[in-house]
Amino acid sequence: MQTHILIVDDEPGVVSLLKDYFEMNHYRVSTALSGAAALARVSESPDIIVLDVNMPDMDGLTVCQKIRDYVSCPILFLSARVEDEDKIRGFMAGGDDYITKPFSLQEMGMRVLAHLRREERKNATASVRFEDDLVIDYTARTVCTTAHEEIPLAKIEYELVAFLSMNRGQVFDKERLYESVWGYDAEGNSSVIAEHVKRIRAKFRQANVQDYIETVWGVGYRWKK
Repeated sequence: MQTHILIVDDEPGVVSLLKDYFEMNHYRVSTALSGAAALARVSESPDIIVLDVNMPDMDGLTVCQKIRDYVSCPILFLSARVEDEDKIRGFMAGGDDYITKPFSLQEMGMRVLAHLRREERKNATASVRFEDDLVIDYTARTVCTTAHEEIPLAKIEYELVAFLSMNRGQVFDKERLYESVWGYDAEGNSSVIAEHVKRIRAKFRQANVQDYIETVWGVGYRWKK
């Protein structure tokens, strides 16, 4: 299986250079040109992340702080800043390494390889989805705000959130949701879906989280795209 690397930088030239290099060395490469795009890509569970510090919409330090409690893979910062204070800020944010621009592709490749070898020994990967104000950790089976406050969902409520969020944008009628969450042989009927969705929405509101479950009138429910 190919090692999956996520490259995040707002400079297309840097992204293209690194993408070509790592693909030539048989990596599977995902890219993002902004901090917000990086959060969306993290749900693909990369094995390692190369993350530019200086991005306009959301800098790399902020991205790292948002994901670090949920993602165990190595994060290597890229930056033109060479002061010790900048490096310390990177490590304090949760980074594993700090590489200054301009950089040697060969050195970059060896640092990435060294971190991957360390990670193989730890062998701990989480499956996580990041929304604007919500974090769904499918491994830990928890739903939290981006401020790290867990939303206390009951088991069935979590199962509904997990199923819908893993099928973002797809509409499911109540019968399909009931079969997917309770199972084909469960006793009961699909009328309970609406009540559980109501409870989930109430808990989201209480946690100041937006409502991600959309009602498609006459059809069913879907997770917002």
